[in-house]
Amino acid sequence: MKAITVEPKKAGTARYMDMPVPDPHDGSILVEAIAVGVCGTDVEITEGKYGWAPPGQNHLILGHESLGRVIDPGTASGFKKGDLVVGIVRRPDPVPCPNCAVGEWDMCKNGLYTERGIKEIHGYMSERWRIEPEYAIKIDPSLGILGVLLEPTTVVTKALEQIGMISRRSFWEPNRVLVTGAGPIGLLAALSLKIWGVEEIHVLDRMESGAKPDLVRELGAVYHSGSVADIGFEPDAIVECTGVSQVIEACIQQLGPNGILCLTGVGHGGHMTRAGTADMAASAVLRNTVIVGSVNANKRQWYRAGQTLAKADRAWLAKLITRREKPENFIKALERKPDDIKVVIQFSEV
Repeated sequence: MKAITVEPKKAGTARYMDMPVPDPHDGSILVEAIAVGVCGTDVEITEGKYGWAPPGQNHLILGHESLGRVIDPGTASGFKKGDLVVGIVRRPDPVPCPNCAVGEWDMCKNGLYTERGIKEIHGYMSERWRIEPEYAIKIDPSLGILGVLLEPTTVVTKALEQIGMISRRSFWEPNRVLVTGAGPIGLLAALSLKIWGVEEIHVLDRMESGAKPDLVRELGAVYHSGSVADIGFEPDAIVECTGVSQVIEACIQQLGPNGILCLTGVGHGGHMTRAGTADMAASAVLRNTVIVGSVNANKRQWYRAGQTLAKADRAWLAKLITRREKPENFIKALERKPDDIKVVIQFSEV
């Protein structure tokens, strides 16, 4: 079996190589890979910045944004040969902590969770992979290859759920929501907000023209380029998808009274100034604002993300996948081009 692997924490070790076929102990459902999305996490792992191989092994199979076709459902009820499925990424820690014990592995307290293609479990960039029935999500077959967008949609789904939960602390009518960053997460956030019925959606990014502004406008949302401070209004909520500290600082200053800022991006955009920290504290106290971080997703959010994608316009979704590469050309998939939104490695046809 061929797979895309890396020796974690060693730059330049990514290879498309032979690996043992997945063991039935890894999951009773055998899946043929169709496509795997590439994101910044995969790039950073290949650069040696982090990543952990399974215990006792030197190589980690990459990939956490999966899409596959069931070859053999085994004894799993509810699955049949030919079903399109996506594999959940995170697994609860073995202790488990209180959150993992109730299925909230996305909120793991002790950090002993594992993750497919990232931390101690092989990922989905292989010709075949296995999955436990409880971690396999069936997708609407009409989505086809667009089902590979499910994992990034779960990130958005959890973030919006967090905003919704916090909003119940008081009477709150979110009329204007700002999304910062028009990459896959930001665009899927705008899509989800539209499907969930938010009236006025704004998206801010650096690009002044091209696919990103067009995609935002096709949703009926308003596109901005430049600074958060120049958008001309105070958002009721902000979904921050860049991870850039200067953008985060500007979001804190721009957030409206009782507003909620949800951080989903992890970046390396510098450090917040002391003045910025003071402004954050003053704003939170005087304007009742909330800043919350959100990462990963639990099974409920995976299902909700699947429902969101099923309702989305297929032609619009298709424009998010800007490039497809063969697994033997995976290096090209890791190289970011100016017009890229979501790049996928395609193993087989849908």
